[in-house]
Amino acid sequence: MHNTIRSLAFVVAFVVAFGAALPALAEVVVVVNPAAPQASMTKDEVAQHFLGKASSLTPIDQPENAPIRAEFYKKVADKDMSQVKALWSKLVFTGKATMPKEVGSSAEVKKAVAANPKAIGYIEKSAVDATVKVIYTAP
Repeated sequence: MHNTIRSLAFVVAFVVAFGAALPALAEVVVVVNPAAPQASMTKDEVAQHFLGKASSLTPIDQPENAPIRAEFYKKVADKDMSQVKALWSKLVFTGKATMPKEVGSSAEVKKAVAANPKAIGYIEKSAVDATVKVIYTAP
């Protein structure tokens, strides 16, 4: 009985400690230039731009190893990073699309979107300011 209680206490302590070490995921929003005509987009419309199926806006991607990038593609396109890589490899190889431009941070995404009325990107909600317009919030 004492071993069971000790084991349970260890498991609870481990879960609490490990859970506390995990970073909280930021709320992800999709942004465009304030002058862009889009007021909002659906999840599918956003996904089409970042998966090479739509070309009316130029997608701006976060770094490949950034947690926000994996979170964005999972929430918006229902794909993990290996699936996204495979899709883009095929599109680029067949000449059907060009990969999104990759920048180094949310600040750089904001700067690129603010400078181009045809750009679309994703950033943490906490990074939103008047230089960009939110058109979608990932669930």
